[in-house]
Amino acid sequence: MMGDQIPSLQFSPLEEISACTSTTRKSFLEHRTRDVEFRLVQLRKLYWAIKDHEEDIVRACALDLNKPRFETEIAESGWLLNDIVFTTRNLHKWVKDEKAHDIDLPFRFMKPKIRKDPLGCVLVIGTFNFPFQLTLGPVIGAIAAGNAVVIKPSENAPNSAVIIQKICEASLDPLCYSVVQGGVTETQALLAERWDKIFFTGGANVGRIIAKAAAPYLTPVVLELGGINPAIVSKTADPRLVARRMLWGKTVNAGQLCTSQNYLLIDKSLVPQVIEEFKKAYKEFYPQGAKKSPDYSRIINKPHFQRLKSMLDNSTGKILVGGTVDEDDLFIEPTVVQVDSVKDSLCAQESFGPFIPILPVEDLDEAITLANSVQSTPLGLYPFGSKADVAKIISSTRSGGVSCNDAALHIPTLPFGGVGESGYGAYRGRSSFDVFVHRRPITSSPSWLEFILAFRYPPYAGKLSKFKAFSELVPDFDRRGQKLTVGWLRFILTLGGGQSVKAGAGR
Repeated sequence: MMGDQIPSLQFSPLEEISACTSTTRKSFLEHRTRDVEFRLVQLRKLYWAIKDHEEDIVRACALDLNKPRFETEIAESGWLLNDIVFTTRNLHKWVKDEKAHDIDLPFRFMKPKIRKDPLGCVLVIGTFNFPFQLTLGPVIGAIAAGNAVVIKPSENAPNSAVIIQKICEASLDPLCYSVVQGGVTETQALLAERWDKIFFTGGANVGRIIAKAAAPYLTPVVLELGGINPAIVSKTADPRLVARRMLWGKTVNAGQLCTSQNYLLIDKSLVPQVIEEFKKAYKEFYPQGAKKSPDYSRIINKPHFQRLKSMLDNSTGKILVGGTVDEDDLFIEPTVVQVDSVKDSLCAQESFGPFIPILPVEDLDEAITLANSVQSTPLGLYPFGSKADVAKIISSTRSGGVSCNDAALHIPTLPFGGVGESGYGAYRGRSSFDVFVHRRPITSSPSWLEFILAFRYPPYAGKLSKFKAFSELVPDFDRRGQKLTVGWLRFILTLGGGQSVKAGAGR
């Protein structure tokens, strides 16, 4: 279909969803996905299908979001292609059994190890802002881990959803991996099925619905949500870097980026300089204005546009840069606004759009207090300033991740995920494999150990003292909580246990 018009998105028939999931689960239970070479072949085929459909991906993202080719190739197709190559190069290493560490001497004879077992049949629910990366990215990890997968793309990016299905059907074993298309009703039907894990990317409100639906089956869930992410700018920051990097974070995909900053808390002494630098950076990025630029996306649809416009209309702040909106074009200009409270409509909720609210603060302590009051566990935190100031900010806050003196987290192989209100579970790189496996501890007790293990059998008379001598750990601290010093002689006599000599003999 490359070069042809992208067909309309067709929702999956409700009556077929249960049968689809049953087929996928049956394939897992028949161990079709267990063999590592099978997984590698699936990933390699997926690579070439993405490669073959690169132009379709560019076109779909342009139709859904007016996303420029540069952003699509960097953050959609290119990201996925690199992810697959990285995964296939490392998969044999990742699947190997791991030697268990920190095992006491007597138990080492049982050869404890950690095996990486696939979880089973998993559901991946994607989102619209980076429809390919944030849908197929988790799928890559699920395949690598040996799971069967049902994929639900976002209906809000319909052209991308169609191409995702084309790519999967062109490359993946249909018995093990399938795509279900649809909206709320179809998603509810999927959530009514039993899964071994659900991976969801999207908003916190829907995330709560996903978690609630998973609870009756005790299904583990990964929630990759957004956050009211703060940027904290100390008086030691470079105003030019602040403006350029923060503007970039809010113009990529027209600010529809869960890791971008939601507002800036800036030391009041630095505010005038930062504002001037924002004006300069905007003219540099978009000499003819963002609306005429081929490098600026549009808002995904009218409901999201109207939500953003309402936030801007309800703000009591002063617009310093931008502010133009056009509903027919789904265009919202990058907009810098100086506000006087974190309760302003632009700060109190995640905008997921190109707004840059600035709130002047007296000092770093006030900024930290305000950031923690807005949301104690945002997805991202962006401190700007000296090494000491940045360290203070990090140690006084919590967040899913931190990017110092920069915008949006972006290292492809670094674990990525939220904490608290911004979600839980991490993926990307090796973490995409780890999040879809069960780390299964395995021990093997040889028959010759029976003479040692016999103390555990009844009758117990006279065995407790021997067991304690053999196993009891003596604290290396006193009642005041102070650490005791263990001399080298005692260390040797107790075989490194810091215990009594008798216990050392038992060891």
